[in-house]
Amino acid sequence: MSPAREVRIARSGDEAAIAALAGQLGYPTSAESVAARLEALSGRGDLAVFVAVEEKERIVGWAQVGLVEYVYHEAFAELLGLVVEEKERGRGLGSSLVAAAEAWARERGVGTLSLRSNVVRTEAHAFYEGLGFSRTKTSYTFRKSLAV
Repeated sequence: MSPAREVRIARSGDEAAIAALAGQLGYPTSAESVAARLEALSGRGDLAVFVAVEEKERIVGWAQVGLVEYVYHEAFAELLGLVVEEKERGRGLGSSLVAAAEAWARERGVGTLSLRSNVVRTEAHAFYEGLGFSRTKTSYTFRKSLAV
């Protein structure tokens, strides 16, 4: 099995594929919303979205990575999202996307890549551990809706 033909930064025209894959990850969104978010993110040095591209420019996966800086902790990069098309999993595409995120983080001078994964995603946990990630803690996520 071969990895993606190309891993590159997401660009205009990728939004429909990114939105469809986000739906597979459990986060349904529209191509229009993704386009607006990609536009807002473009040019920022602290975030990147990578896509894995197959033949005929077909996008089969994406990953988002960003810098995190806390007052109490050394800066690190966080893998904010990663998804590979269900029927394409197991071919090295996810590994290629993670490698792109790692290289991006190193270029920005950070020595750690972190990620969060839902407790029910046991296959993803095994994938990450196979890439050398280790579990560091278990936590709860809280969210409060704010009227805007």
